Amino acid sequence: MMLKPRYRILCFLVALSVLSPFSSVRADQPFQRLLPLLIDLAGWQGKKPDGMSMQMSDTSMTTATREYTRDSARVQAAVLVGQAAIGALAPIESGMNIQTPDGHVTPATMHGMQVLKHYNNLEKSGTLVVGLGKDVLFHFTFDGLTEEEGVALAEKFDWKALQAAAPAK
Repeated sequence: MMLKPRYRILCFLVALSVLSPFSSVRADQPFQRLLPLLIDLAGWQGKKPDGMSMQMSDTSMTTATREYTRDSARVQAAVLVGQAAIGALAPIESGMNIQTPDGHVTPATMHGMQVLKHYNNLEKSGTLVVGLGKDVLFHFTFDGLTEEEGVALAEKFDWKALQAAAPAK
């Protein structure tokens, strides 16, 4: 009978010692530097910003996202750091330029940074991808807005601050 309570206490202490390093690591995750930069947008209902940092032997990835709604319109702001960002930046670097009656994908320079604008006229939706570094991007998607409205909202975020706060590889 005495063995069971001792065993339970021992299991609890082992679990506590195993989990306690994660609580201190969690507090210092790289994505947390990005969350305060996913600002409130006037007139929009913003969800709580969220993020994730992951490291493996030779690669790492960090994301921070926040969603917003206003009536039927929706937007999402995200920062992506790491290998996935490198792949997503390829169309910017290639100078991809597509024009159709339904929309376009066009490269541009905004605030000294390379961007790729995508807009679908029929769906009133678009994406702005901003190259913040060789493995860092700001990704802004919007639904239910004109291209001008979507881009204007994306410009409310401080791209230079996002660039500076992105975790170094």
